[in-house]
Amino acid sequence: MKAMILAAGRGERMRPLSDATPKPLLEVGGTPLIVRQLEKLAAAGFREVVINISHLAGAIEAALGDGARFGVSIAYSREPQPLEVGGGIASALPLLGAGVALVVSGDLYTDYDYATLVQRFRAMAVASKPPHAHLVMVPNPPYHPGGDFTLAGGALALDGTERLTFGNIALYRTSLFAELPRGRRLAMLPLYRDWIARGWISGERYDGAWANVGTPGELAQLDASLGRPERPV
Repeated sequence: MKAMILAAGRGERMRPLSDATPKPLLEVGGTPLIVRQLEKLAAAGFREVVINISHLAGAIEAALGDGARFGVSIAYSREPQPLEVGGGIASALPLLGAGVALVVSGDLYTDYDYATLVQRFRAMAVASKPPHAHLVMVPNPPYHPGGDFTLAGGALALDGTERLTFGNIALYRTSLFAELPRGRRLAMLPLYRDWIARGWISGERYDGAWANVGTPGELAQLDASLGRPERPV
């Protein structure tokens, strides 16, 4: 089973820490965020991993290598400039190939068990009907109180009373990206709106530990919650 970790962004809100260290290599609890992701993917059986890289790309390659010591095989999709999520996935298609891929953010901290997606992954791999994507949704964090979409009956909707935030964990049929341009910046929100309107996306709610670490303060707070003292910001 294949997975992709998104790790190309500069992490503007994480500056000045991200000026010298790629955001996914920043540590919480003594372990880089992206290493936690690799270990979780390997434990769930996702052994082929594509990582898109751009900002301080060499540092990520040097730190992770071919992935063998984490129990995975890593292939790198190099972007001269960060292409956002949609552009990054579209440009990585030659490495991802046809089928289904689990895509997660490299700066994500969560206790979500990726093994819970294996059955759905396999079902999507053998069926051609929707859903063509499956998103893990979380309660709205303080910095995003309005949420993204609503979840009703296992499907995502654009409107509704209880909005949730996309947790940056998703399964996609790679064919969704096959006709998109490669090497160009491409945001996901317009694609999500189109796919939801077509009834192509399912979803689930996750209420466990989750943090999309965005700022030095958030990093220090998470680090402290894992048993390490907060670092100066």
